[in-house]
Amino acid sequence: VQLQASGGGLVQVGDSLRLSCVASGRTFVNYTKGWFRQAPGKEREFLAAIGWRGQSVHLADSVKGRFSISRDNVKNTVALQMNSLKAEDTAVYYCAAATKPYISARSLVTSVGSWGQGTLVTVSS
Repeated sequence: VQLQASGGGLVQVGDSLRLSCVASGRTFVNYTKGWFRQAPGKEREFLAAIGWRGQSVHLADSVKGRFSISRDNVKNTVALQMNSLKAEDTAVYYCAAATKPYISARSLVTSVGSWGQGTLVTVSS
């Protein structure tokens, strides 16, 4: 069972970046999925979640208006589109899947069952 995140890298302030996460071994098709991040010296922070059918989305206040989340259940992927990046967005970004199927997007904040390995995003000013 693996969640493989990719798409991180070094970008400039104001740039956009798209992260992707693909599930293998176990597809998590009916599971809410989402993204968290952890900056150096800080706790892991919830960013975004999307319901199993893609019909509901929950975003952290800190990224509303700049980040969006989407999923493709055929390709078993979940993506995080990040726009207008700031230096404080520098962190390791993790994709996640819920503990069980069919729960709400909002529930992922406290109900992560599986984590991806993380991808580093560095925003340079």
